[in-house]
Amino acid sequence: MYKLNGKVTDEFDFYKGNDVFDLIAAYGSPLYVYNEEIIRKRCRELKNLVSYPNFLVQYSAKANTGLAFLQIVKSEGLHVDAMSPGEIYAELEAGFKSEDIFMISNNVSEAEMQFAIDRNILICVDSVEQLKQYGRLNPHSKVAIRFNGGIGAGHHEKVITAGKKTKFGVNPEYVPEVKNILKEYDLKLTGVQQHIGSLFMDADPYVNGSNAILDIAKQFDDLDFIDLGGGFGIPYKKQSDQPRLDLKECGKKLDECFAGFAKSYGKELTFRIEPGRYISAESSVLLTDVHCVKYNGPHKFAGTDIGFNVLVRPAMYDSHHDIEVYARQSRPVNEEEITVVGNICESGDIIAKDRLLPEIKAGDILGVLDAGAYGHSMSSNYNNRLRPAEVLIRENGDVVLTRKRDTLEQLLENYVKINI
Repeated sequence: MYKLNGKVTDEFDFYKGNDVFDLIAAYGSPLYVYNEEIIRKRCRELKNLVSYPNFLVQYSAKANTGLAFLQIVKSEGLHVDAMSPGEIYAELEAGFKSEDIFMISNNVSEAEMQFAIDRNILICVDSVEQLKQYGRLNPHSKVAIRFNGGIGAGHHEKVITAGKKTKFGVNPEYVPEVKNILKEYDLKLTGVQQHIGSLFMDADPYVNGSNAILDIAKQFDDLDFIDLGGGFGIPYKKQSDQPRLDLKECGKKLDECFAGFAKSYGKELTFRIEPGRYISAESSVLLTDVHCVKYNGPHKFAGTDIGFNVLVRPAMYDSHHDIEVYARQSRPVNEEEITVVGNICESGDIIAKDRLLPEIKAGDILGVLDAGAYGHSMSSNYNNRLRPAEVLIRENGDVVLTRKRDTLEQLLENYVKINI
């Protein structure tokens, strides 16, 4: 294997001596490759974010719900949140206990809410109507509420989850009604939660959003915790030396925030955060075969088997992922502008548009970096394509299969033929 532009994976020692051509030969293309050491490193960085004593990191599992991934996160001592019964099921299978799981619900049915209640999992509701529903189902119990502090941030409008244009959270003006419902159903408000959005690279919006939820928290007596949400960003443009989020500065500002609030509140309650992307994104490189290189007029295309059924972020969010080029034999590195596309019957099936990359040839393998968050977890079988396998490179360099590639039979197993 010859890396034509491999400085990022070299810096991380991502493959630990494994050859990507051997991995593709063994497990097929495309292939999600994970690095255990990176997962553990990111977990530990966030566990040590602040010095405030009552601090809890709960992984936002929607970013990546792979069983092996969840097992590693649990072994690092993190808790976990869930958005659905399916995520709860996976987390329990991975070894998390009910008390380790926090269900942050959004417009869920009574059946979904009851699923969590039956398993003694704390639920966070995000509307007045859902609080009433919870009260009917589980009176005389504890509940948490998601509030909208009015400050949103994120890399795309579709991932901003606070402010005036979002579906999430209870607005502050409904606090009196919330208190009436809590009293009506004899509910103990154990915590308040917020989430401003995804992928902030500057700590200030997060800290400002934290101050907004703290102003709401002051209106409730005897809370046990305040959950500030996640959204911690990672540099997706590492090949251009994009700087990392300054965790040290972020932690310093949060420590000041936590200590000041605890003093005024009269109680050292617990502060929680919900990182998803920060823990998972950099842990995976998505490998793909290059099947075709062609011109359409002046435009050059590299055709791969990564359709947006495999990685939807570029098509959905116009997201950037750095790309490394791997060749079987050494050759000069001649950069050119090229568009990397997939194999889905859609014009929007583009991984990287007009990107300056080393010359790509059929038979090369491309590595799409930072694919561990919202990669496989958002994949589908569109065009009846098979979702890829996943492998994990252990800390000692061993490679283990953590998810099998889909089979053709699985595509139809839930369909029922009719009589014709």
